[in-house]
This record gives sequence, C-alpha cells and structure tokens, in this order.
Amino acid sequence: MRRCLFSLEEWTLCFVTMLWGATFLIIRFAMQTCGPFYFVGLRFACAGLVLLLLSLPHLAQITRQELVGGIVIGVAVFLGFGLQTLGLVSIPAAKSAFITAFYVPLVPIFELLILRHKPGRYVWLGMAFAFPGVLMVAWPEQFGSGFGQGECVTMISALVFALEIVLLAIFAPNCNARRMVTVEALVCSLLSFACMPLAGESVHPLPLWLVAAVFGLGLVTACIQSLLTWAQKSVPPSRATLIYAGEPVWAGLFGSMAGERLGALALLGCLLVITGTLVSSRKQSS
Repeated sequence: MRRCLFSLEEWTLCFVTMLWGATFLIIRFAMQTCGPFYFVGLRFACAGLVLLLLSLPHLAQITRQELVGGIVIGVAVFLGFGLQTLGLVSIPAAKSAFITAFYVPLVPIFELLILRHKPGRYVWLGMAFAFPGVLMVAWPEQFGSGFGQGECVTMISALVFALEIVLLAIFAPNCNARRMVTVEALVCSLLSFACMPLAGESVHPLPLWLVAAVFGLGLVTACIQSLLTWAQKSVPPSRATLIYAGEPVWAGLFGSMAGERLGALALLGCLLVITGTLVSSRKQSS
C-alpha cells in the first residue's frame, strides 16, 4: 500500500500553520480601525469564554500549578501578542511574520539559560543564518534612519514567544492543558484591557467584518492548543518545527495577494531566516 506524503496529523499542522500565516494580514487590516490592546483583549476574551464554557465542568479540579502556570504563561502571551500586534500598526504582515520567526532559533538559547539544556552545533549554525536575516528583514528602506518602532517591538515579541515555549515545557507536563490554557487566555485578555488607558485607547463600536475577525481569531486561539496537542502526539518535534517554518512563507503569500511588497534585501533576509529556522530544528533530532 502506497504511503501518503503527509499523515493526517501532519496535514493538521500544515493547516494550522497556514492559519497562523493568514492571521498576520487580518491583524494588519484590523489595526486600521482598532487599537492593538483593544484587539488583543477582545481576541483573547473570546478565546477565554469559549475555553471557559468547555472547561467549566473540570475547573473545580484546577491545581495550584495549573493556576500559577496559566498566570505566568498568560503574562508571556500578553506581552508576545501585544507587542506583535503593536508592531503590525506600522509594518507589513510579511515583515512581521519573518521577524517573529526568529523565535525558533532563540528557543534553545532560553533552554540553555533556564533549563540548562546545552544547545547543539546546529543551533549555533541556525543562529548564524537567522540573526543577520532578521536584521535584513527588519531594516527599513532608508538605511540611515535605523529601526522603526514596529520592527523593534516585533523583535522583542519574538524573544517573548521563545520564552513562552520554554515556560510551557516547565509547566505543561504536569498540568491539564485545557484548564491552564483557559487561565492563560483570561489573563492575557484582562492585561490587554488594563493597558488600553495607558496606550490612549478607548472602547468603541467595531465594523461587522472586524467583529467577525475577532470572533474567528478567538475560536482559532481556543482550538489551536488542542489541535497541536493531538497532532504532536505522533509528529516528532523536529518534523513539526519544519512545518512551522512555513508560517512566515504563508504570511508573505497572503501579504503579496493583498499588495504588500518587500525589497530585495528583505527577501534575502527572509531566505536566511527560513534557512536558520530549518537548520536549528535539526538539533532536536541530533
């Protein structure tokens, strides 16, 4: 019997990666009519409410570790998505996606600092490709002007996403994923709404398409953790990381269809980021 190129679980990861890539463009459009913290707050409020309804019968059994883990990771999620969304106010979706992809080779660095897991040679080689690549992607067309705010905050969000993955490795093994993710989503939503006055944002009516986008992203956020948990029971981490490396490529394709264009230097940087991401993922199987 002929074996399929991808298993059902791997096709699921491919679909999730495509959705992730599409969200960059959706958020980019949303930032034209909605503040970043207002948007993140609404998105994770929808996710939190859906998860709350699904987890309600099991919340009475929530443990202290699940509560602490949910709060700690929820803060990281708030910082990561908040900064990424703030960056999308001023930079194209494709550029944001490729800068964010820098989190992949950064994860082993945090593993070394926090978990004392020594990175292999492929990690350092991947960093050697990815770091100059992300600088090329982030660098504005006018070389003398330096990085803009959008590029800077997106680079910081990549650091936070890398930290979040390490925090998940610490808390997730001994926790119920559904209960902990519910706490994460609610904490992220509350922190986002709390930051609105500090950022000068106010609550205001949203157009119907944006309400639908917020609700849709909330549902995706609520479902994605269970999809990934199910798929990665049989897909090795190294194989999964190769699939995730396609996220900025999808974002670039969707951005291109919407009329976004990157310069030659940025395109070369995109190639280096993908190369660094794929090279660094080899350490997980070495």
